[in-house]
Amino acid sequence: MRIDKYLWCIRYYKTRTLATTACKKGQVRINNDQVKPSRDVYPQDIVELRKNQINYRLKVNDIPESRVGAKLVDLYRTDTTPKEQFEAQELLKYSKDYYRKKGVGRPTKKDRRDIDGYTEDPLFDEEE
Repeated sequence: MRIDKYLWCIRYYKTRTLATTACKKGQVRINNDQVKPSRDVYPQDIVELRKNQINYRLKVNDIPESRVGAKLVDLYRTDTTPKEQFEAQELLKYSKDYYRKKGVGRPTKKDRRDIDGYTEDPLFDEEE
């Protein structure tokens, strides 16, 4: 089976086009060789792919006939991704506390609401 079709069948990519694009960009490797989307994959191959800043490492157990359900994915691959990859992803989420630099562009709607929450309403000051 082609590697792009295999990655689509075991649900690592939502569409085959996304899997093909990932192969063309060099994000997919089989046994440490960068591959084209048409490269065949066989049982016992080691597939490495980079998706969402995580380097996944898979061992091919079997080749599915077609796209499989989420519960059956483990029959066709063994995920040997190191735990450090997922921990690094969690740390990356916390490092992005503020999503835009201060003083760059207009404030977003959320920023404006946060700013309005800090300022006092002048109507209440006049009534007192």
